[in-house]
Amino acid sequence: MTDSKYFTTTKKGEIFELKAELNSDKKEKKKEAVKKVIASMTVGKDVSALFPDVVNCMQTDNLELKKLVYLYLMNYAKSQPDMAIMAVNTFVKDCEDANPLIRALAVRTMGCIRVDKITEYLCEPLRKCLKDEDPYVRKTAAVCVAKLHDINAQLVEDQGFLDTLKDLISDSNPMVVANAVAALSEIAESHPNSNLLDLNPQSINKLLTALNECTEWGQIFILDCLANYTPRDDRESQSICERVTPRLSHANSAVVLSAVKVLMKFMEMLPKDLDYYSTLLKKLAPPLVTLLSAEPELQYVALRNINLIVQKRPEILKHEMKVFFVKYNDPIYVKLEKLDIMIRLASQANIAQVLAELKEYATEVDVDFVRKAVRAIGRCAIKVEQSAERCVSTLLDLIQTKVNYVVQEAIVVIKDIFRKYPNKYESVIATLCENLDSLDEPEARAAMIWIVGEYAERIDNADELLESFLEGFHDESTQVQLQLLTAIVKLFLKKPTETQELVQQVLSLATQDSDNPDLRDRGYIYWRLLSTDPVAAKEVVLAEKPLISEETDLIEPTLLEELICHIGTLASVYHKPPSAFVEGSRGVMHKRLPARTGSGESTESPDVGTAAGGSAPEAAPSIIPSQGDLLGDLLNLDMAPPTTSGPPPPTTGMQMGGMDLLGGGLDSLMGDESEPLGGDIGGSPAMGAGFGAAPAVMPASLNAPVGGGLGDLFDLGGVGMPMGAYIPPKIVWLPAMKAKGLEISGTFARRAGVIQMELILTNKAMSVMTDFAIQFNRNSFGLAPAGPLQVLTPLGPNQTIEVSLPLSTVGPVMKMDPLNNLQVAVKNNIDVFYFSCQYPISMLFVEDGKMERQVFLATWKDIPNDNESQFQIKDCHLNSDAASSKLQGSNIFTIAKRTVEGQDMLYMSIKLSNGIWVLAELRVQAGNPNYTISLKCRAPEVSQCVFQCYEAVLKN
Repeated sequence: MTDSKYFTTTKKGEIFELKAELNSDKKEKKKEAVKKVIASMTVGKDVSALFPDVVNCMQTDNLELKKLVYLYLMNYAKSQPDMAIMAVNTFVKDCEDANPLIRALAVRTMGCIRVDKITEYLCEPLRKCLKDEDPYVRKTAAVCVAKLHDINAQLVEDQGFLDTLKDLISDSNPMVVANAVAALSEIAESHPNSNLLDLNPQSINKLLTALNECTEWGQIFILDCLANYTPRDDRESQSICERVTPRLSHANSAVVLSAVKVLMKFMEMLPKDLDYYSTLLKKLAPPLVTLLSAEPELQYVALRNINLIVQKRPEILKHEMKVFFVKYNDPIYVKLEKLDIMIRLASQANIAQVLAELKEYATEVDVDFVRKAVRAIGRCAIKVEQSAERCVSTLLDLIQTKVNYVVQEAIVVIKDIFRKYPNKYESVIATLCENLDSLDEPEARAAMIWIVGEYAERIDNADELLESFLEGFHDESTQVQLQLLTAIVKLFLKKPTETQELVQQVLSLATQDSDNPDLRDRGYIYWRLLSTDPVAAKEVVLAEKPLISEETDLIEPTLLEELICHIGTLASVYHKPPSAFVEGSRGVMHKRLPARTGSGESTESPDVGTAAGGSAPEAAPSIIPSQGDLLGDLLNLDMAPPTTSGPPPPTTGMQMGGMDLLGGGLDSLMGDESEPLGGDIGGSPAMGAGFGAAPAVMPASLNAPVGGGLGDLFDLGGVGMPMGAYIPPKIVWLPAMKAKGLEISGTFARRAGVIQMELILTNKAMSVMTDFAIQFNRNSFGLAPAGPLQVLTPLGPNQTIEVSLPLSTVGPVMKMDPLNNLQVAVKNNIDVFYFSCQYPISMLFVEDGKMERQVFLATWKDIPNDNESQFQIKDCHLNSDAASSKLQGSNIFTIAKRTVEGQDMLYMSIKLSNGIWVLAELRVQAGNPNYTISLKCRAPEVSQCVFQCYEAVLKN
């Protein structure tokens, strides 16, 4: 009979019966009783009253009975900690049993009992098991260390278990190695700054040897660990790739994805002209294709990962388009994902196939899928110019079906096609106007209004069409209202005599009757433009628009790099970094791909999108990349030196920050992709609306008497004189191979209150370089050049020049990720080059950042506790006075110091250039190299960057 009988009993008063059976002399009866107890526990009955009786059953040689008792113990030890101590002796005894299975069982159970009182008794048995002669016991003990570390990290470090774990990486048994790696990785995740997995070529060699022999989950642990290693050069990188490649043919999809992650990361270091590089690309395609023959849930995970891989390296799957064609029985989530990848892989070579498929999909019954298919046809037209005509005729055929949602999607994408190919397909406008009455979705209505406004001179009854929309102006969505306002102003500028009444009506509706600030602002701007200078209004509103970009939904390159490092994890399915969805992930290490050592293009090149569709055109037109794209706003970089007509306007220090030194017009950065001055989509310019727009406000009750809490902050007791400000060492921002021979390295410094970008420009090309200029994208703190880039003499071959560029903080603001990211364009007589770098936020710490004590106390209390972040600064050997004076050199001011139980507590204030205050409490314990720092700020996003500055200043 099976064990199901234990779950069918519903007797009352069985606790007493079980108690009697548990104390029986007969082994069989005892075993039956324990099974009944476990069954009751499993279905949720409280059998904790039997704890001492069950624990007595531990003294047995029967392995099955012992397992059951241990299972019970794990469940109830937390609620009965005093009783659980009774079991300690048995654990100690079982850890020395002759049977390795019992030794392993004892050590496994020890790790699962989360009771502080017991943990210290378990250290000796664990130490013995870590050095046990049987590998099964050692591998179990390795995992136990990670569990124990989770309960009491300090105990594990004091007992030296971490060193023993590191030794196990050299174990002769591959499973022990895999578990040791898993345990160390787990511990390292909770302590991101500790260098536990100190990988070097010797340890990597041991891991690769173990990789071939351990179980599939052991292989995943080892591969994930390898992915965190950065090889010294391309030869080591190639050697590791060669040894990892066989894992691609593994039956377990998790092993395959982990292997793909390692190879994708190490390929970064291989020169593209290497034969092995192209061989590796060919080897990566078959395993990814094989993953798509699994069940739908696995397919979806594989497709989400393939989506990332295709964005990074489209060449891997460029010949595999057919596997992404949708099957009739695919679930909708698989269909949509396949569709996305099809567009990414579309190129001139396969566009006919793709369009035939998409046209077929547009007649399906699933509405969401049909919408996405119609939109995909438009994306193909924009991506592959040669296919645009076929795409437009396909869309017109679909409009003729008169299916409402198909028509609406088609009109939205045709608007984008007009933007990409002006004066080419406008003959279809008449067909679009016929369907005007059937449009009921805001996006489709907005697109149609844009088309009518943009091509008003070709549409005889444009004023009537727009007037029909105006009747229900206040019932429309904001998107449609904004488009309607802009379209009628365009119409007025094109046909002023016929539409004066109409434009007055819409301006009145937008400014006087609307409570939407975006709409009102745009209405007032147009009103003032039209009333003061109609010629200027025409130049602004009817200006030639830049072309839209091919790929509007590419993941931002730095985020893509991080996600590639997380292939095979949840991050690769969500397409978000772990810090975005893992709780308590403060201090999560952001992973990055290594820099390429051989030749090859920049991963941050704006041509990333064009690579997906085969070869990029020779001279790309000026395009607007999507908001997420790197350097998305560094537009219209005029290659000719800026020409000036008339005297130049006087430039004050304020204006300098926003001055366009590349002759492209920074004003274009303020609008969106359809219109200058705010455009069609609606929404205010990012400037000022985003991060750090207004200075943090001091609490109202600063003058009120403050008592208790931090009130007894006494004198600063011996805080020394400040040292100089910390300046990070110069690093290469733009390698010569990515910038046609121009190498740029640099750092940031703050001297006498002025932020400076210190650059070293090296010409490694054969030709002379002249006409240097620099421009920044919008960034979190409004950093902008405060003057031109002073390269006064031509830069000859093999020459180097050092330039110091003063910066202001009055430029346009847009929140970046990470917060201190700065995207830069540098122009010379050869080309325009893009790179991004990260500035230390300490450059923005201003000199008047020392708060009054009472203000500090009141502000600390006023900032919510949820805004407080705590960090550890490890391996810092300064006393509190030395730390204080060192920090003061970087404008981190100590307000007060007090000593509590041998621990120095420093209270500090920092003021950022945009008026945000950061308050800090730094705890320094004599003899302890680890400091604890608590940061409080009204904008908690800055805390991580401020912590990094503390760490950099104190450790350098």
